[in-house]
Amino acid sequence: MAEIHLNGLIASPGLAIGPVTMLTTTVARRTASDNPTQEATALRVAIESARTEIAEQIKTSRGEVADILEFQVAMLEDDALADPAYGVISQGVAADHAWRLALNVEIDGYRAAEDEYFRARAADIVDIRDRVLAHLSGVDTVARIAGGSIVTADDITPSAFLAADWSQGGAIALAAGSPSSHAAMLARGRGTPMVVGLGPLSWSGQPPSLALVDGDAGTVIFDPEPETRRLFELRMAAANAARIAADAGRFAPACTADGRRIAVLLNIAGPDDLAGLDPAICDGIGLVRTEFLFEVSQGLPEEDAQYAVYRRILDWTQGKPVTIRTLDAGGDKPIAGLTTDSERNPFLGLRGIRLSLARPEVFRVQLRALCRAAAHGTLKVMLPMIAVPSELERAGDMLDAEFAALRTQGIACARPPLGIMVEVPAAALCAEDFGAAFYSIGSNDLTQYTMAAGRDIGAVADLNDTANAAVLALIARTVEVGRKRGVEVSLCGDAAADTRLTTALLATGLTTFSVSPIAVARLKAAVAGVTT
Repeated sequence: MAEIHLNGLIASPGLAIGPVTMLTTTVARRTASDNPTQEATALRVAIESARTEIAEQIKTSRGEVADILEFQVAMLEDDALADPAYGVISQGVAADHAWRLALNVEIDGYRAAEDEYFRARAADIVDIRDRVLAHLSGVDTVARIAGGSIVTADDITPSAFLAADWSQGGAIALAAGSPSSHAAMLARGRGTPMVVGLGPLSWSGQPPSLALVDGDAGTVIFDPEPETRRLFELRMAAANAARIAADAGRFAPACTADGRRIAVLLNIAGPDDLAGLDPAICDGIGLVRTEFLFEVSQGLPEEDAQYAVYRRILDWTQGKPVTIRTLDAGGDKPIAGLTTDSERNPFLGLRGIRLSLARPEVFRVQLRALCRAAAHGTLKVMLPMIAVPSELERAGDMLDAEFAALRTQGIACARPPLGIMVEVPAAALCAEDFGAAFYSIGSNDLTQYTMAAGRDIGAVADLNDTANAAVLALIARTVEVGRKRGVEVSLCGDAAADTRLTTALLATGLTTFSVSPIAVARLKAAVAGVTT
């Protein structure tokens, strides 16, 4: 066969070569009773068994894996998910057929959603559907993936991803899928290359036996010619050598080729992300996403629960600075009981600081917990989605009030410095108007809003480019304002970890980058190769 070249969207970077495994869905059979009451009971037991199974997995998981599994538990605990199935069962339909019908309608609704976040969650609903069907039939329907395989399918569920041993290599090449899916998040966390949106994977005759996946460029080559494979293997060898060299230097300070010191901080979702990490690899933590506290709690998290988590993170850093972002809900991060579902364009709606100011009873609890934690380390607080100075001022007044109240009550506390995220072009253009203690540039939203192009929309993906001169100009302007005001400016978006942009970002004057733990070594190596 002639080699087949396909282009898609980058979901997780890296290079891989291996045999092709076509992921197929196993349909389990069961013998149904003729009694609707028994069928309803069977479904209820299967749902509870699936929920219990996931809850047990959560106990041995951490970070993004735990968050994803918590999402599935929350879905299974929502009666609205199963109600249509029970309605069909009452009409004499078997439990497994009723559940499949109801969940397929839900899946189709997610796939047809205008919002990319909801389209990306469709694979989770498929996962939930199949887990419950497995318990109804007594047959495990999760596909098993051989180590080192290049997995091809329309999409892949979190369960299928977690069932594979990616330590042996391998990659994922999907006809559909999304860079925002939970499987893509897992792939990035494991360093597994993944390309999505390749289009129909239809083969005339024999399916391909071998594939090359370039997660850096978003390309996949099936049945490569010998010379194509040889050149790709040379690239992989060079990339592996570079990775080994970078890993060896992860504990060293980041310095450019001409000796300029660059601070490298960590982006984390919670304390579990720090398990097994040595604080010596970084200069502190530049972003703590507190959304996880609200996503996994049953209701809104209480002050003591938040305080305990913030303390754990501060203790890990051993005196290094920690920047905690206040709740950044809304947009692509809905939270039950807090965000609204009716917004036509949630990215331009009540999100970030706007939502916090609209729900002061929730915001004040977080501010109190942060003030209490600030007494135990170098803690800074940053506000997301700031657009005008009055938002910073209102938040500062609330922080001052809660700090004063804690002192009056005799509770140990400190007033942390209050900074802003620069992710709205208005904040970058008028950065000098904000009395912020520091600026942290969120490249994902700054790029999206500047270019009016969502990074997960394939038709405009080429426009969503942080390297665009307009985006770099806004970053450079913010850095210059920070220099004149004598306050720190950092970059904590995905662009910070994209080593293709390191030279351009350093040219803006940036000296502080915040990235996920897995990207630290790679970023330090990239910095070392730049002369400023």
